[in-house]
Amino acid sequence: MTGVALLGGACDTLFPDAQDPPLPGERLSVLTHARTVVPDPELAEAEILLPPPSINTEWPQAGGYANHAMHHIEVGDSLNEAWSEDIGESADDEERLVASPVAADGMVFAIDAETTVSAVDGKSGNRLWSAELTPDEEDDGHISGGLAYENGQVFVSTGFAQVIALNAKSGRINWRRSVDAPMRAAPTVRGGRVFVITLDNKLYALNAQNGETLWTYSAATEVASLLGGASPAVDEGFVVAPFTSGELIALRVESGRVLWTESLAAVRRTDVVSTLSHIRGRPIIDRGRVYAVSHSGQMAAIDLRSGRRVWDKEIGGLESPWVAGDYLFLLTNEAELICLSRKSGRVFWVQTLPRFEDEEDREDPIVWTGPILASDRLIVAGSHGESYALSPYDGRILGKMEMPDDVSVPPIVANGTVYVLTDNASLVALR
Repeated sequence: MTGVALLGGACDTLFPDAQDPPLPGERLSVLTHARTVVPDPELAEAEILLPPPSINTEWPQAGGYANHAMHHIEVGDSLNEAWSEDIGESADDEERLVASPVAADGMVFAIDAETTVSAVDGKSGNRLWSAELTPDEEDDGHISGGLAYENGQVFVSTGFAQVIALNAKSGRINWRRSVDAPMRAAPTVRGGRVFVITLDNKLYALNAQNGETLWTYSAATEVASLLGGASPAVDEGFVVAPFTSGELIALRVESGRVLWTESLAAVRRTDVVSTLSHIRGRPIIDRGRVYAVSHSGQMAAIDLRSGRRVWDKEIGGLESPWVAGDYLFLLTNEAELICLSRKSGRVFWVQTLPRFEDEEDREDPIVWTGPILASDRLIVAGSHGESYALSPYDGRILGKMEMPDDVSVPPIVANGTVYVLTDNASLVALR
């Protein structure tokens, strides 16, 4: 098993004791790049009050639950490696890991860079089964979409344009369903329906028992997009689907009837990058509102039933927002972790994270993923092989931990354990 090296000094664990006294001396920031998001000065003295953390026994799909709202999760006071297990083929320049694990029924399911799905015992890390899903006629590498779990089945969206249902106990294939194009986003499953989005921006609703197509919806196609994709959010009889065009569409779960459409494409496109309007972060449905952010610099809160914009901000991001209480936490395109008001979009605090492994020469850019909120800590992980814990109350960095390899997908939490999948296909359990 691969060990996790703990860093020395004040940041020797991911979750240090919150009561430990701070080290003496003047504090100087080592994060020198300028902020692009500015806190609201009227909120400088505002006290952030979060709901108490609670245990979640499962993390059954990308983003946790089908609505992608996990709120405040409970874990231990400090996190250290419990076990690490190799789940298959590592990422490389051609084949990438874009899917987080999922956890249910005491098991953790993960997909490697060659579309092999493995089931691991959540307590011990012992491999229970693996299923190689690439069709015999496919000899080139594919980047898969991801995983979801419901009622004893693991659903897999793949880069070879198939949705596959596996028996969660054995890994046996229950059914395969071909669709029109490959997928780079994980499925979302709820109430016996599986929702998947293809690269050509087509949304499928499938019967979870047999793979039968219930209905489809086609959004505008986009010539260019970013690696990976966002799963639809499902709640209250609605499915909210994000697309690479920057479109956000709300439809009826039962019929596929469109209720409203929104665009999160940038109003002012000042450079080539901002023309990529891709919504790669999963939208959230929470308490009657939808929260979503696009790469091109638009974040919005939208009334779920009417489609009316409640507020919007010129903020861009690739990662999913995280909602807890009256607050939203988000990683921006500029490697900033920010806290916003869920009700108004006003910014409470901003913490800049390292953007380069070599900050002085601005070389080797770091790509951050997350955050997740667990026991009063925001956890983010980076492509430089480190995870950080930050305070949700003011953004202070509380600790950091070295991972066995780079991290490209967000961690998950189940039964008080944080699971991290690294680019060398190591599934690491921290508890």
